[in-house]
Amino acid sequence: MKIDGKVFGRQIRGLRRPRGITQEVLAQRSGLSADTIRRLEHGSFSPSLKTLQALCTGLNMRLSTLFESVELGARDERRELLDLLATRTPRELDLATKVLRALFDELDSMAAERPTPDEDD
Repeated sequence: MKIDGKVFGRQIRGLRRPRGITQEVLAQRSGLSADTIRRLEHGSFSPSLKTLQALCTGLNMRLSTLFESVELGARDERRELLDLLATRTPRELDLATKVLRALFDELDSMAAERPTPDEDD
């Protein structure tokens, strides 16, 4: 399967932006130049495996997650979350679990308070 450079670049941008990071921050996190990140996102060159690995380091994701997102043409937030968790210490995982539980409990209680369509009548 051949992947168009422009499509690949849009996918990289689509992975970077939801993380709220600029090209410069991604460059710093990945050890790549900001120019390399710009060229990647514009699809103006084919990156080496080493460059892709560095990019994944900057995005906190596994190379397989990057390849899957490019192949499918969409992000997989569940895989990205698993990638983030894989890099954390047991103490950080415990804290993240507590935060997520509190968040989901709050979301569930908010959903329970919303009137159902039948109750609006």
